[in-house]
Amino acid sequence: MDAIPFEAWFFEVPPVTRYWTTAAVVTSVLVQCEVLTPYQLFFSFRTVSETHQFWRILTTFLYFGPLSLDFIFHIFFMSRYSRMLEDSFFRNKTLDFLWLLFYSSFSLLLLSPLVSLPFLGSPLSFSLVYIWARRNPSIRLSFLGLFVFSAPYLPWVLFGFSLILNNALPRGDLLGIAVGHVYFFFEDIFPRLYGYRPLAPPWRWQIWRRRRRHHESVQ
Repeated sequence: MDAIPFEAWFFEVPPVTRYWTTAAVVTSVLVQCEVLTPYQLFFSFRTVSETHQFWRILTTFLYFGPLSLDFIFHIFFMSRYSRMLEDSFFRNKTLDFLWLLFYSSFSLLLLSPLVSLPFLGSPLSFSLVYIWARRNPSIRLSFLGLFVFSAPYLPWVLFGFSLILNNALPRGDLLGIAVGHVYFFFEDIFPRLYGYRPLAPPWRWQIWRRRRRHHESVQ
């Protein structure tokens, strides 16, 4: 039996993006059904260190708010740019993409007390947008049909739009831009200048990657 359109689309999405998107949707559905509450999901150093609620390290990246148009926008935004990164620069490099997410998530967790952000899914997706945009300088984009700009300006266009729409400084967007810029600089610019990658995956991570590729080639 042929797969239905949604099923076919779902399994065309690369694995990391697929599982992240699914987990985010399931998390918001569970909150909507009152199985969970946002209070059980947010991250803070105190709740993790003092009460050992270690799941918050993960759930802070999975909750994008209650089911609403705003939630749909954020899920679409996250899955679109995560998929484009994973499908292009990280094609057949799942562990490398996981390393990018690990670095970004770890950085956001460390920086979150500076901006008092309990949920970090949006900053994480914004860091991916920044990296994708910087790696596609020749792509031209249109914003609501009002004006055309080069892809590297996308994070700043979205930042300005959010600033105008909410009349408040989008701290999460700035945090995502900062984390994404550090990764882009040390992965794309620094190696061309000095010949090595400070943010390359650690040796154990690289061993796992080689074993996975060997396993796939044997299959």
